[in-house]
Amino acid sequence: MRVDKDEFEILGVELKSDNLKLLTCHNKCLFCFVDQMPKGMRESLYLKDDDYRQSFLRGNFVTLSNVNDKTIDRIIRLNLSPLYISVQVTDPETRIKLLNNRFAGDILKKLEKLTKNGIKVHTQVVLVPGVNDGAIFEKTCLELSALGENVLSIAVVPCGITKFREGLFEINDIDKDYAKNLIETVRVLNKKFKKNLITPADEFYFKSGMTVEDYDFYGSFPQIENGVGVTAKFLNELNGSLKKAKNKKKFLVISGTSAYEFIKEQAKKVESYIEGCSIEVVKVENEFFGKTVNCTGLLVGQDILNAVKPYLSQKYDKLVLPCYCLKRDEEVFLDGLTLKSLKKQLKLKVAVTDGSGEAFFNAFL
Repeated sequence: MRVDKDEFEILGVELKSDNLKLLTCHNKCLFCFVDQMPKGMRESLYLKDDDYRQSFLRGNFVTLSNVNDKTIDRIIRLNLSPLYISVQVTDPETRIKLLNNRFAGDILKKLEKLTKNGIKVHTQVVLVPGVNDGAIFEKTCLELSALGENVLSIAVVPCGITKFREGLFEINDIDKDYAKNLIETVRVLNKKFKKNLITPADEFYFKSGMTVEDYDFYGSFPQIENGVGVTAKFLNELNGSLKKAKNKKKFLVISGTSAYEFIKEQAKKVESYIEGCSIEVVKVENEFFGKTVNCTGLLVGQDILNAVKPYLSQKYDKLVLPCYCLKRDEEVFLDGLTLKSLKKQLKLKVAVTDGSGEAFFNAFL
C-alpha cells in the first residue's frame, strides 16, 4: 500500500507495539539510580534499558557501550538521527571506571564516526564529584565540541543520590559553591564555543542561589526532560498567561524542596492577578528516597499525603500538583499510591497540571 502525505503531516496510523525487545545496559555505573531503588516497587522501575533504537524513537539516553562497529554502521545506514547519548566523560580510563565496564572507553571514537556520517547527537554528562568533574569535565566538553556541528547539545546534570546506597560507591552531594563554580565554568566554555552548547540542569541554579538563564539561552529546549530549562520555560509560559481575574478560593500547591522558593514566588505573582485567590505552597521532603533527592518529579504519593495532611485543619478547595509526579500513562505515583487513593484519603479535589506555566495559572481560575 502506498500513502502520500506532506512532510509534517501525521500518518494517522499508530502501532500497538514497536515489537522491539529492549537492549539492556551492560554497565554498572557508580551513580546508577536504579541500583539505589528500594525493593518492592513496580517491576518496570528496575529495568536498565540501553537501546539505541529507543534513543531514536523516544529520546532515551544510551551509553553505546553495548554496540559494536556493525551496529554503528547500521545506525548510519538507517540514518537514526538524532540520538541521545550518555557520554558522561570522554577520557577512556575515567569512563571505564565511571561506567564500571572495560568496553566503555571508546565513546569518542564511536561519536566521531557517527557525527562524521551525519548522525546528530544530544549528549549528557552526569556529574559525579571527584570523578568526571573539574579539568576532566572541561576536557570532555572541548572534545565533544571539536566533533563539529552534529553535536547539538551537552547537558550537565547532577547525579541523584538516594538513601539506599549501602555498599555502593561513595558520592558526596554538591553544595552551593560547587554549583556556582560549575555554572561559571560552563559560561566560560560557551563563550569559547561562541554558542550555548553546554546547558546545566536547573538544579545547579537552585543549589547555587543563582537565577536560571534567560529563555533564549535554551534554544528549542532539546533537553527539557533532563531538567534543563524547565524553570525558564515555565516562567515564560506563566508570564504570558497572566491576566486579571477573580476567584475567592484557597489552594494548596505541592513542591519539592529544590524548587520551593521559586514556586512560592510564582504563587504570590498569581495571587496578585487573581483577586481573592489564596495559594499555600507545601514544601514536601522526600522521605521515601531521602532528603538528598529534592526534585518534585521524584516525590512519592505517601510523602505528598503526609505533607498535606497538617493543612487539612483549614478548609482548602483544591490541591494542585504537576503531572511529573505521576506515571506517564497511568495515575499512579512512584510508590504505587494511586491518585484516586490520594484524593480519597485527603478528601480534597486534586488538579493535575501538564507542568507548564500556563496550566499552573489556569489551575487557579
